[in-house]
Amino acid sequence: MSKNQGKAFIFDLDGTLFQTEQVAIPAFHRTYQQLQEQGLYQGDRPADEQVTSVFGMTSEGIWERLLPGASDEVKKRADDKWLENELDCLAEGMGALYPGVPQSLEALHGQGFRLFVASNGQGPYVRGVLQAFGIRSWFTGIYSAGEKKIFDKRQLVALLMKEHQVTSGWMVGDRSSDVQAGKANGLTVIGCRYAGFPQFGDEKELEDADQVIHSFSELLTTRADVNP
Repeated sequence: MSKNQGKAFIFDLDGTLFQTEQVAIPAFHRTYQQLQEQGLYQGDRPADEQVTSVFGMTSEGIWERLLPGASDEVKKRADDKWLENELDCLAEGMGALYPGVPQSLEALHGQGFRLFVASNGQGPYVRGVLQAFGIRSWFTGIYSAGEKKIFDKRQLVALLMKEHQVTSGWMVGDRSSDVQAGKANGLTVIGCRYAGFPQFGDEKELEDADQVIHSFSELLTTRADVNP
């Protein structure tokens, strides 16, 4: 057994592994157009900046911000259509992983670390991204808030660790919810704030992280400095 087998890396998806905006923004605008055409919502169309501001949030928080005043039925319809449109965008070849993601994940996997995803996104979307870019096989488990019906990332990560007997490791993400989830579960937290790419939260969101990296490939050297 590898000496690293007991340690795990738990990754957020959007803004950490995947350049979310390349799929989520066009998929949202398709969704909004469909809602308008069906007479389900007539409010102002959110700007792209408003759409990116909800990345990493749970479904409830997303629609409170993007479709204020909409009924629960309309929000559910929007949720379903956005997922459908995101999967369509992926199938059309939209989207990209951040530079260095495939190579670094392969290296960590090869060193015997267990890799997981814990995301506030919907399960089919999360798995769709991993599958579309050929990195699904490197992950031991994929946990999404929607499928687990757990809308607090601290609890989602706690469940993951319990079910897979993870006792130490790293939480890697770009939002404060990732930092909180890692700290609450005794993990070393590595915040992601990639140079040259859009940021979906302000710098304060990562102020309690143990380390902040500016490219994904830094993970291969940073972890040696912040061992759990």
